Amino acid sequence: MSMTLRTNLKRIDVFHNEPKTVVAPIIRWHSAFVAIYCSRALISHVTPNNTNKTKPNALPKPTPTPSFTVVDSNPHHSFGVDQTTLTDIVKEKDLESLENFGGVEGIATALETHVEYGIEGGGDDDSAEDIKRRKQMFGANTYAKPPFFHFVMEAFKNVTILILLAFAALSLGFGIKQHGPKEGWYDGGSIFLAVFIVISLSSISNFRQNRQFGKLSRVSKDIKIDVVKSGRRQHVSIFDIVVGDVICLKIGDQVPADGLFIEGHSLKVDESNLTLNNVVEIDRPQNPFLFSGAKVVDGYAKMLVTSVGMNTTWGQMMSSISSDIDEETPLQERLKRLTSSIKMVGLAVDFLVLIALLVRYFTGNTKDENGVRDFNGSKTKFDNIINSVVEIVADGLTSFVASIPEGLKLAATLTLADSMKKMIADRAMVRKLSACETMGFVTTICTDKTAILTLNEMKVTKFWLGLEPVEESAYSRVAPLLVLQLIREGVALNTAGSVHKSGSDEVQFSDSPIEKAILSWPVLDMSMEMEHVKRSCSIIHAETFNSEKKISGVLLRRKLDNTVNAHWKGAAEMILEMSSRYYDASGIVTGLDNDSKLKFEHIIQGIAASSNRCIAFAHVEVAEEEVGDEQGNTMVKVKENGLTLLGLVEIKNPCRPEVKEAVEACQHAGVNVKMITSDNVSTAKVIAAECGILRPNQDIDGAVIEGEQFRKYTPKRCWRMWIKSV
Repeated sequence: MSMTLRTNLKRIDVFHNEPKTVVAPIIRWHSAFVAIYCSRALISHVTPNNTNKTKPNALPKPTPTPSFTVVDSNPHHSFGVDQTTLTDIVKEKDLESLENFGGVEGIATALETHVEYGIEGGGDDDSAEDIKRRKQMFGANTYAKPPFFHFVMEAFKNVTILILLAFAALSLGFGIKQHGPKEGWYDGGSIFLAVFIVISLSSISNFRQNRQFGKLSRVSKDIKIDVVKSGRRQHVSIFDIVVGDVICLKIGDQVPADGLFIEGHSLKVDESNLTLNNVVEIDRPQNPFLFSGAKVVDGYAKMLVTSVGMNTTWGQMMSSISSDIDEETPLQERLKRLTSSIKMVGLAVDFLVLIALLVRYFTGNTKDENGVRDFNGSKTKFDNIINSVVEIVADGLTSFVASIPEGLKLAATLTLADSMKKMIADRAMVRKLSACETMGFVTTICTDKTAILTLNEMKVTKFWLGLEPVEESAYSRVAPLLVLQLIREGVALNTAGSVHKSGSDEVQFSDSPIEKAILSWPVLDMSMEMEHVKRSCSIIHAETFNSEKKISGVLLRRKLDNTVNAHWKGAAEMILEMSSRYYDASGIVTGLDNDSKLKFEHIIQGIAASSNRCIAFAHVEVAEEEVGDEQGNTMVKVKENGLTLLGLVEIKNPCRPEVKEAVEACQHAGVNVKMITSDNVSTAKVIAAECGILRPNQDIDGAVIEGEQFRKYTPKRCWRMWIKSV
């Protein structure tokens, strides 16, 4: 009986431990069920057992059918893995537990997602309900904000406030003792009231400032990232990422959540702000763990999100707004130093005054209103001595507290906050409060070219096969067709972008603007089927594009003939240096001699002079013995020499129409504008002249600077350049 009762109670306890995410009617149903179940269980044990009194020939009583059915109280919110397990696997880099779940695919199955197609994201009610339940179970990719009570406690940490409270308590106690409770509370109560007002104003101000920073932080950190939903790449805010999402990462991206590496090439992340490791290589068998806050420095990949928001390893460090509030502006720092100096001087003066008053009192030089000396040696009562000393100390503390300009910092903060509101009203993005002050000292603005000075709406306008341009209508008639096939391979496989065709045959491209322009060229103008090209080859190794190399390469194997080819694309001048042959206008492979190279350089300079970008494509067939070990025993590299130049494309990126007026306004205000770019210097020079940054007969070094060169500048060199520009 006791064993059965314990079993029943365990069942009830299990039912009580179900997730508390049900609505009020279900909670009432829970209560009714527990009451009925308990009463039936107790009655069944209290009722006498009459089984021995039945007649020998009597039929056994039928087993009563229970009047209830135990069901899962919340079936729509259950997943095959809980948040604690996911967090521990990634945080501890537990490969054994990961394998026990069946690897990344097993975790994806438990999270009801797919490593290739992601979760459902069609925008219908079912997908919205799926997103909602994932946020309920695993949380949202947002971070907790400190409550109002936090700012009240912060206000109490002020040393001046603590001194005032101690002095108020002493004043209240001795005042009541000396003058009685009716009149003795005036001084202490007044101080308490003043402290209450100061704390209230300070807390409210910091709380409102925190909320304002929260709004600004959400806008400034609202980064868009590529997420695969229903097999299609979508540009999604990092705040909308949920557990189970499949995210596409590339160079420059910050990992928005904790997760697991699915697939990719040459992925390296910088974890210096999380661990002691600087750059860590991510691969499937050894280290598939990705942490929120790490930055991708090389390669590209897909990752499965396992933790978001406060459940990530970095957690509150990633988007804590308190760091912005604790960071003081230059004005606040100077005021703090001034306040500290005043405190030291005031403390020294008040200490001297206190000593002087005590000496005057104990030497009998102080008298009351009747002309009687306050201190008369042993004739003075001890209580009178204590009261007099307390009054003297209170006078000294009062003068000390009064000498502290405590409202200076608060006044400066309120003034800067008001300036921030005015700047926001002028459509200026203010990320830090200090910007309201430091913007007044700006003498030089360093700006990027792409997407800042230009519209970032890129389009391929011309294709050069050999030394001759090919008309847009003649792409399909390029001979031989091998050139077109190689270009399709070089575009479709040497990219981290994707192409998606919707039901209305509308083609959408995902990646950077320049990658979108390159992808749209063969898809729209040469009828390239990207998925067909991808299926026809397998990627062995990839070298991703970055601002230093300015090129990207891929080593692939064709499934049809099992041959290996290396494809490169990027800055035309870099690809040209790596090439030894080229396809001429007839599609014939020709040696690249000095004369031909000079002609190509002239074409590239002409494209740059028209403020357009020039991208080159090249390939080379690789012998099997040069490939290396595909199992990773030998480092596989994409062959970089002896390439055959496939052609050049000219990409146009027009300037923003309002940029020139803005640059002129800055220059009229005495603010110099410099262009920092990793693009071709000739292209940058033309755009700088078009925007008004580069004036006629001005030295290009004073207005246009390459990013790699700018990073090597010392403060002394920057100062000289500023003097030169002035």
